[in-house]
Amino acid sequence: MHRLAIGCLCLILTGSFYSQTTYADELQVPIGKQGDQSQQRPINGMNTEAVEAKFGAPESVKGPIGDPPIMTWKYKSFSVYFEYELVIHTVLHK
Repeated sequence: MHRLAIGCLCLILTGSFYSQTTYADELQVPIGKQGDQSQQRPINGMNTEAVEAKFGAPESVKGPIGDPPIMTWKYKSFSVYFEYELVIHTVLHK
C-alpha cells in the first residue's frame, strides 16, 4: 500500500513538471499591403484545365510535392495551389 501511495505521488509531481504550454503568434496583414483584391483569380474547386484556359500558362510550376500531392502554379500577380488537379487556394502577390 505504501508503494502505491509513493507511485501515485510521483506521477502527480512529474505530471505537473512536464505540463505543456502552447504559444502562437497571430500575423495580421493590412489590406493595403495585400495584392489587388479586385483582380480576377482562380477560385477553389477549379481544375487545372479550367485555370489554364482562363488565365493562360503559368510562369512556373512547382511540384507535385507530398501526399496528397500539392502543386503550385505561379503567375505574375498570384500563385495557385492545387491538390491533385483542383484549386485549394490562391494567393495574391504584393
